[in-house]
Amino acid sequence: MAMELNITQKQSQVMVMTPQLQYAIKLLQLNQMELTEEIYQEMMENPLLDLTPPGDSAEAQAETALSDPGYDQTPDASTETNQFAEASGESEEKIVEEFDWENYFGEYSSSPSTTLGTGSHETPEEQASFDTFTASKTSLSDHLTWQWGFTAVSPDDYKRGQEIIGNLDDDGYLVASIEELAKICACSEADIEATLSRIQELDPAGVGARNLAECLLLQLTRLDQQNSLAAEICRNHLKLLEKKDLVGLCKALRCEKEQATQAIEALRALDPRPARAYSLNDPIYVTPDVFISKVGDEYVITLNEDGLPRLKFNKAYRRMLTDNTASDETRKYLKEKLKGAQNLIRGINQRQRTIYRVTESIFRFQQDFLDKGVDYLKPLVLRDVAEELGCHESTISRVTTNKYVGTPRGVFELKYFFDNSISRFQGDSLSSESVKNRIKQIISGEDSTKPLSDQRIVEILQGSNINIARRTVAKYRELLGLGSSSERRKMF
Repeated sequence: MAMELNITQKQSQVMVMTPQLQYAIKLLQLNQMELTEEIYQEMMENPLLDLTPPGDSAEAQAETALSDPGYDQTPDASTETNQFAEASGESEEKIVEEFDWENYFGEYSSSPSTTLGTGSHETPEEQASFDTFTASKTSLSDHLTWQWGFTAVSPDDYKRGQEIIGNLDDDGYLVASIEELAKICACSEADIEATLSRIQELDPAGVGARNLAECLLLQLTRLDQQNSLAAEICRNHLKLLEKKDLVGLCKALRCEKEQATQAIEALRALDPRPARAYSLNDPIYVTPDVFISKVGDEYVITLNEDGLPRLKFNKAYRRMLTDNTASDETRKYLKEKLKGAQNLIRGINQRQRTIYRVTESIFRFQQDFLDKGVDYLKPLVLRDVAEELGCHESTISRVTTNKYVGTPRGVFELKYFFDNSISRFQGDSLSSESVKNRIKQIISGEDSTKPLSDQRIVEILQGSNINIARRTVAKYRELLGLGSSSERRKMF
């Protein structure tokens, strides 16, 4: 069969991601802190962008950005605006349309509704960052190295100690074996053991242990309790303690219940993670992207713009765009930067409006949460909000991921309000988050000496008209970080 080439024509629909759309999507995914960093980064790379002084009003900012009436050599502000538009290859109407300065520099709002209103949020003057006043933390390695410098008896001893310190985990436990350390340091295992025993005498007590029992024994030794019942439990009976078998402990120790109880209390006073005070894991500070507050009988949505840089065009580079004496290369470069500035400002404007609309839609569904709390969360999926706003589910997903809302009930990620449903025997279904909260409440109110089993929790929930299986209760309990009934039971 002979092969031949043919030319055919066909029509098809394809989605093209323009650079502007890609950049808008990128901005939409950023949270408040990341957006601030992105704006400052863009300002460093784009000479046309400048910061607006914090005291300027929205009207003054818009006027400065578009007309600059304070420029002495410009006889007519409108003339300069026309020249600026011509230099950028855009019509004046298009420039004004693309730069919706009044909305960008002003407040983002939408029409008030009966359930959710609108509000304003003024940006305070810049203040010194909290980080300016915080001191850096000392790491466990630095703390031990400083002590070891006064303790080591020789350069080889110091090297062995440094190797041991370098193999401690975040809790202060030694993760390398004696054999491995001996090979690394090219010395005998006895030398490593001798160095390790002196490392274990450093602060904090219990550091350098190879297991929990050794860690607790090191702390008891520091308290001169190495021969106590508590030390005996550490050496030989930790398994019984883990099982909370008080009767078995009394038999093994050949002591009275009161004596065993005192020994257990002594162990509880010790720290199983002695290096936790030197952890460098900084807490994560959440900055809400939007706030909801109650004013009278209505809830007011307010976008958080604290610390968000306010932008305007640089006067000198603006004039350079309309300067016919500037080189073609310079004008071409500035036109490219102008388009970058347009994309940034348009993207920020669209991002703020989208976050507002999505938040408004979510709490139109979750009004009862604001009024009554977590128990009244309703099942909600991305499709519900997407259909109401007339956009794609992926857009809602981007808006709600890593974005936080401050409410009278606390600070929550927007994703928190999207939840699967748990059916009732009668009536509307519940969200899984509200069921988790009920399980937490049930466990918090139980008798700690006789904790409730998962099956008993199922019976309690079913008595409250919630149709749930035992395996679902076990799953939710584990997600809440709560142990089984045997793990929750207290010995006394």
